[in-house]
Amino acid sequence: MNHPADPPIGGGGSELTKLKLLAVTACPTGIAHTYMAAEKLSQAAESLGIDMKVETQGSIGAENVLTDNDVREADGVIIAADKDVDLSRFVGKRVLSVGVSEGISNPERLIEQVRTAPVHGAGGVGGAADPITGGGGKERSVAYKALMNGVSYMIPFVVVGGLLIAISLSLGGHTDPKGGLVIPDDSFWMHVNQIGVIGFTLMVPILSGYIAYAIGDRPALVPGMIGGWIANTGELYDSKAGAGFIGAIVTGFLAGYLVLWIKKVKVPKFAQPIMPIIVIPIVATTALGLFFIYVIGKPISWVFEHLTDWLSGMTGTSAILLGAILGLMIAFDMGGPVNKTAFLFGAGLIATGNQTVMGMCAAAIPVMPLGQGLATLIRKRLYSEQERETGFAALFMGLFGISEGAIPFAAARPAQVIPANMLGGAVAGAIAGLAGVEDAVPHGGPIVAVLGAVGGVPMFFIAVAIGTVVTALTTVALVDLSERKRRGAPLVDVPGGLEPVLVGVGAGAVTAGGSGAAALQKAPSAAPAAPEDAADEVLSGYLTEQTVKVQLASADKDSAIREMAELLATTGKVDDVEELVQTALRREAQGTTGLGEEIAVPHAKTDAVTSPVVGFARSSEGIEWGSLDGTKAKLVFMISVPEAAAGDEHLRILALLSRKLMDTGFRARLEAAPDDAAILDVLREVR
Repeated sequence: MNHPADPPIGGGGSELTKLKLLAVTACPTGIAHTYMAAEKLSQAAESLGIDMKVETQGSIGAENVLTDNDVREADGVIIAADKDVDLSRFVGKRVLSVGVSEGISNPERLIEQVRTAPVHGAGGVGGAADPITGGGGKERSVAYKALMNGVSYMIPFVVVGGLLIAISLSLGGHTDPKGGLVIPDDSFWMHVNQIGVIGFTLMVPILSGYIAYAIGDRPALVPGMIGGWIANTGELYDSKAGAGFIGAIVTGFLAGYLVLWIKKVKVPKFAQPIMPIIVIPIVATTALGLFFIYVIGKPISWVFEHLTDWLSGMTGTSAILLGAILGLMIAFDMGGPVNKTAFLFGAGLIATGNQTVMGMCAAAIPVMPLGQGLATLIRKRLYSEQERETGFAALFMGLFGISEGAIPFAAARPAQVIPANMLGGAVAGAIAGLAGVEDAVPHGGPIVAVLGAVGGVPMFFIAVAIGTVVTALTTVALVDLSERKRRGAPLVDVPGGLEPVLVGVGAGAVTAGGSGAAALQKAPSAAPAAPEDAADEVLSGYLTEQTVKVQLASADKDSAIREMAELLATTGKVDDVEELVQTALRREAQGTTGLGEEIAVPHAKTDAVTSPVVGFARSSEGIEWGSLDGTKAKLVFMISVPEAAAGDEHLRILALLSRKLMDTGFRARLEAAPDDAAILDVLREVR
């Protein structure tokens, strides 16, 4: 809370030297910019005679962690981050929150601004998503990061729940005209199925809860989750279907911003300690729950009822038109009221002897997860590693008619994925309607055809295949178009854009982690063995005299990357130079790896290399690299690791390198070194 009566810390003039400041730096991928900002802030503080400790929340974990004693003695805290940072430990301290690029570009200004920054209150004012940003933040980035935070926490529930349901149906299920694919009660596979259903049930409130959490901090978690549960429970507002993941997104944002609004209410000091743990969660949960039941829920119930009546009036129309409409509805919200209306309409007609309507629905049901899974395979660079893993799970779920497998993609990129899903679903439904495909059970996907419940099996599979391809191609086109438009946006709004993350497949949304939204998650495993003679090696032995070039011959970025790749190939660790070049160029297409300060760090994660290798070269004239500060790259490092490169060793190297490169003396020595051996001597300073 901003207390106007509080005097600025440090006074003025020589008093500034008495300041003790803390800082936390973090970015969506937690590699270069995290450490660059930390180094810049530390340098600025040292030049001003200020005592500063900086905690980095990077991809290899939190380092230089701030202790309770540090916080107790601190005069102020600078948060330079493009991801959520828990501010609850800074209650009572002046907190200035800005983007990580501000920490790199204007560290001295931040140190001055923190002296008059708002005091972080017990209610969470000035929290992770608080709009107090020192002039560097954007409301759009808060909403985007909140959405990606929810998606990143939801994905494990979708994957675990969906796969358990799919496995139980495939191994323990059989077709039944009344119940679709059923599993015998009290069987082992029924218990597996029930565990999966729990995962699916939780995914919607998890999505809502962590969207709210990213906006309003901990007090928003409970109202967000309960609001999401209400949104997904149609019985609470007289609807046969809940609002699904779209309803969860709505309740997540409502809960988050409602909590932010309540935090701004001034309360007596004696009430402040109970505000975040009792008052705010109770008030926000009650208000949001009743608002959804009585205000939002009623229209959902009305839509469900009238859509059903409307569909009933269309049974005598063109089968192609009806199939397209049902496909659109099935694909729209994947478990929401529109989807359920179409599904229950088709299921209800089975008992009357009309199995063609369910046939249309059955063809459309698997198209969304199959299409999104296929999209991650045909255009890998557009997706993060986590998204590609989710894509494999979506493909598996699609085979068993679990349309919810596409929800993580729709939640992360609704403007691109939902229209693509609807187009693919409409195509599949229309083809099934034209061909007179029938389905005798209320379920969809290839599994029902395999188990003998579908009439017109060849055309059923053709409808599914065409719908899947249409969905995938449309998704790729729309996402690619969106990414192209986004490249010109500031760093904070581009997950994986300007942040040099080591990928061979592209950057995706932050998770939020780290949200995201837009953080990349990597599977942990053992680190690669570094060469011996560690005392004399450079960058863990991955950079040698063989991979150093005093002067690049290239004058443009693409040529420089190719020249660097050929330099790395002299080590014998590169199997395919062309693939290495193309992977690095794909990475550049997502956002420049020019870090500013006349530095570029192109990189690639690809099986074109057999083991990690690092190269360095200089350009006396400089190469246009699209750096944020407009400088041409004169110092170029290229880092390449295989897809299967284990552990965080390459991340550690990039983190160390990023931090050291902020040292102007180090850069000057690197530029002045006369030959390969002298360059290696300078690079040995990177520890």
